[in-house]
Amino acid sequence: METVIANVITLVLSNFTVTLFVLGLLTAGIGMLRLRARRGRLTAADVWAKLLDHFLLLSVGVSYLYNFVMHSVFGDFTAKVIGWDQSPFQLEVAFASLGFAAVGFLAFPAGRPWLVKLAALLGPALFLWGAAAGHIYQIVTTGNQAEGNAGSILYTDILLPVIGFVFLWGFVLTSRREAEGSDREAVPDVVEA
Repeated sequence: METVIANVITLVLSNFTVTLFVLGLLTAGIGMLRLRARRGRLTAADVWAKLLDHFLLLSVGVSYLYNFVMHSVFGDFTAKVIGWDQSPFQLEVAFASLGFAAVGFLAFPAGRPWLVKLAALLGPALFLWGAAAGHIYQIVTTGNQAEGNAGSILYTDILLPVIGFVFLWGFVLTSRREAEGSDREAVPDVVEA
């Protein structure tokens, strides 16, 4: 049983970007259920807002805080997982991650302007797409197939920013539509009882 628990913990922590994304979907779903129970209805803007806010909290805030700890406190281990040698750049990545985490936490609460949420997505997106390009370069030029270079982290480096921008787009679009529609008529529920 201890081996199973150790393997599960290793899987969850070594794929932290996937773990936190899934956890964000789950917590957003719980938030939607609670909101619907409180108000009796759920709008499209509510759905997109919950998805975006929980993405910002977990896939940006918590994920980059975790990344900060891994690159600063556990820098030797992290470098080995990526297939690199330890270097001073680890600490620079750590502090960049801490900055992204801070902005993610700042943008999380409901009611923050969409531009704040965009800022919390934009910096990490550029960082992740640059990291993905670096991982691909390492795969092609050096054959680096290390888990932290060619594993799930490569795919999440590419896909998570896209998902975040889709959540933002849905949030902005439905919020605007609902604001325009509130002047004319009530907005229909997204989820039927």
